[in-house]
Amino acid sequence: MKKFHVIGLMSGTSLDGIDAALIETDGERHIARLGFLTVPYDDALRRKIRAVLNITKDKLAATRDLEREITVAQANVVKALLAQLSLKPADINLIGFHGQTIAHDPAQKWTCQLGDGALLAQLTGIPVVNDFRTADVLAGGQGAPLVPVYHQAIAAGRTEPLAFLNIGGVANVTYVGAEVIAFDTGPGNALIDDWMLQKTGQKHDENGATAARGKVNETVLRELLNHKFFCEKPPKSLDRNDLVSSAWKDLSVEDGAATLAAYTAGAVENGLFFLPEKPKEWIVAGGGRLNATIMKMLRERLGVPVISIDDIGLNGDAIEAEAFAYMAVRSYRGLPISFPKTTGVPQPMVGGKLNHVADAA
Repeated sequence: MKKFHVIGLMSGTSLDGIDAALIETDGERHIARLGFLTVPYDDALRRKIRAVLNITKDKLAATRDLEREITVAQANVVKALLAQLSLKPADINLIGFHGQTIAHDPAQKWTCQLGDGALLAQLTGIPVVNDFRTADVLAGGQGAPLVPVYHQAIAAGRTEPLAFLNIGGVANVTYVGAEVIAFDTGPGNALIDDWMLQKTGQKHDENGATAARGKVNETVLRELLNHKFFCEKPPKSLDRNDLVSSAWKDLSVEDGAATLAAYTAGAVENGLFFLPEKPKEWIVAGGGRLNATIMKMLRERLGVPVISIDDIGLNGDAIEAEAFAYMAVRSYRGLPISFPKTTGVPQPMVGGKLNHVADAA
């Protein structure tokens, strides 16, 4: 089976920046990690992205200039990663380009990740697979989470059942056991990040230190966990702002951070109800694994080992970028990336659109 050298590009709902990972893979069992680079968004670009979050389809034309700016930024990260590894575009078979999510409403069969795959192919000289979510959403799926197919691959050899928990802007779980089940559990970092930005000007709660000084407001937490989303059966997914509420607006900075951290952990605990067995361990990826307060709360609530994905020898910052590199190969080969028990799509589906360099030129 041919092994592809492929770069994955991921920009998460936390609006942190661009992650780029180079892997060698056949889109099945073979995965070799060859390089990684992360580049934060500059403040001006981050502000522009925030300004169009939850945009409606009828206003999408207004984002064309921003889409080009995002695509150019991603191309520059690809070039920087190649330079870091002393590689040329001809050394890379594919780019898996997720784009920047600005809207996600599967009930309306609408999801939008800003990023021009044809332009990226032109700028880098490398074929690009992008638009991973649309086919799933149009077929009636949630369009998310998509990373479970990669989680299943990297779970090989570990004791099952186990759970991968990705805490990005939104948190999602992948249960790997006799079957693979996945769904968004609830808030991840987005609410905490927005709270910290609003109250302190900081982009996030470094190491959960602010939350550690606060006290969870149990009344507010009960109200938050009473949201109808937590009673809905999977598959289910969220937009980063679906759970925004005024419930915490009058809390102190510290108590607000503590309560929102507890919200993330409590939502994960609620997700146990939808799993066939209790996982023997939880492996946490995404920026949330760096929040010691969230990790402590998860260990208290789940009662089994909760470890960072870094503890099993993987780069927790690179996982999602690696996953979209892996899925680009699967898309190229005609292999499915979403499944009935991960996104709710009626049958396993191949997602993604291939942009050839010749077509883009």
